[in-house]
Amino acid sequence: MAGTFSVADAVELAVVERSGFVESRHAGSAIVLSPEGEVVRTLGDVTTPIFPRSSLKPFQAVAVMSAGVNLRGEDAAIATASHSGTAAHVALVRGLLGRAGIAASMLACPPQKPSDPDARDRLARAGGGAERITMNCSGKHAAMLLACAANDWPLEGYLDPEHPVQRRILDVVERLTGERPAATGVDGCGAPVHALSLEALGRGIQRITTSSASSPFALYREASALTEAVRANGWVVAGPGQPDSIVIDRLGVFAKHGAEGVMVMTAPDGTTTALKVLDGSRRASTAVALRLLAAAGALQADAVEDATAELDLSVLGGTARVGSIRATV
Repeated sequence: MAGTFSVADAVELAVVERSGFVESRHAGSAIVLSPEGEVVRTLGDVTTPIFPRSSLKPFQAVAVMSAGVNLRGEDAAIATASHSGTAAHVALVRGLLGRAGIAASMLACPPQKPSDPDARDRLARAGGGAERITMNCSGKHAAMLLACAANDWPLEGYLDPEHPVQRRILDVVERLTGERPAATGVDGCGAPVHALSLEALGRGIQRITTSSASSPFALYREASALTEAVRANGWVVAGPGQPDSIVIDRLGVFAKHGAEGVMVMTAPDGTTTALKVLDGSRRASTAVALRLLAAAGALQADAVEDATAELDLSVLGGTARVGSIRATV
């Protein structure tokens, strides 16, 4: 059966320390690209395909934006978000759908309660339940529906890999990564997800995040607009207390995690990393990405330390902090 890289081809990326004892180890693979696109560091296997999961969202958003959907600021950020379902997030999704008079019932992502604790508590007190619009990928789905409306593509079946909007996304993925996906699966939200090597994923993200607003090509102008939107609206990309939002706001990076331990991150100078924690845990992925960018000289070590302190990486013994999850790269 086809699959991602093996344990033998991974390296240690992080450990979990409790009371001075290494309790667990996270292995995986990672790549770091210089601002000029040169490979400056690899750890483990970066050529075997992985499913990027939600780290594919920037490509999906750029595909929508370059297909005639004008998204800027918060509207662009929600299109690439894995949001936590706050009222503000839901309002942005409703706003996208409202542009073309599309009903929320057309969203084909599964119903989900908000992941934000306050939003979930308010929903429970109001007697509400899971909805498609509060699912973390609803912004991406709303943007796909807008692309369908803008191009007279059918709204029905928009998640079918052969649907015009998905064909458009696949074309953009291939153009930006320079790689034809090794496989296509179904993501947790029901959308197609394409298997790419970490090297290709990193190159594609770097092309998005270093694109020029004055490029003669619409694809790259829209990529520049998306990057600006994410960096200016970190709260939209995830939510209160979420790692992506924290590091975007604190460090000015472009960050997008994916399920199963995937992370892509670009520093303000263009240095980019893409990584996967092999066991699928995301608890260490942000810290590892920050450490890799700091080691490459793209982020200040003290700023990274301050941001990492906000990521809730403490290991508790009772109510006392007795250790931490820390990157070892």
